[in-house]
Amino acid sequence: MEVILSQDVLKLGKVGDVVKVKEGYARNFLFPQKLACLANPANLKKIESHKKKKQEQYDTEKKAALELAEKIAKVSCTVAAEVNDLDKLYGSVNEGEIAKALEVEGYKIDRKNIIIEKPIEEVGIFEVGIKIHPEVTAKLRVWVTKK
Repeated sequence: MEVILSQDVLKLGKVGDVVKVKEGYARNFLFPQKLACLANPANLKKIESHKKKKQEQYDTEKKAALELAEKIAKVSCTVAAEVNDLDKLYGSVNEGEIAKALEVEGYKIDRKNIIIEKPIEEVGIFEVGIKIHPEVTAKLRVWVTKK
């Protein structure tokens, strides 16, 4: 029996996939749990239009993320930190401090989306990544200065 998955099912497939399953599995598990529906022309048409809408929404989100990435690439933020006599930081600059500095510049980014490849432990200019979208990562210049 062929069914169309309406939700992701572990070890079976993702939303919108047409999969072949045993009749009992579909009738006793997938249909009552509303995880799938019968693969007939009407349901295939519904799923296809739903996929198309999802793809359009994904594309518009990606386009907006690309525009934001371009804006962020032109911005640089400054983080002031305590340093010792050798210009080494006491500790390191973390994602939270960068997020606060970005907020001052007018961009509200969650600290979980900031990617620091190696710890920032000295004064200088560094480049960090900001994950805006699953496919879009912006580069941001961070100036670390003495407090």
